[in-house]
Amino acid sequence: MAAPFFQRLLASLCPHRFSWPRSGPYGQDYQVCLICGTAYEFDVVEMRRTGRVFHPPEPDRGLAQEKRSAG
Repeated sequence: MAAPFFQRLLASLCPHRFSWPRSGPYGQDYQVCLICGTAYEFDVVEMRRTGRVFHPPEPDRGLAQEKRSAG
């Protein structure tokens, strides 16, 4: 629970140094901060960042591992 808090704190204090724009698996373009790892959407027509990329939470994989080890 403390990890997301510290990630947000680091992202808010980070001076952001961005990588070259990349294309994601679904065709979206984005840039990643080389310091904190935060991803931002990138508009290749306007050549600017448009907003932060929010990833959906990953499913709990602990249950799947428990089922495999039990079965």
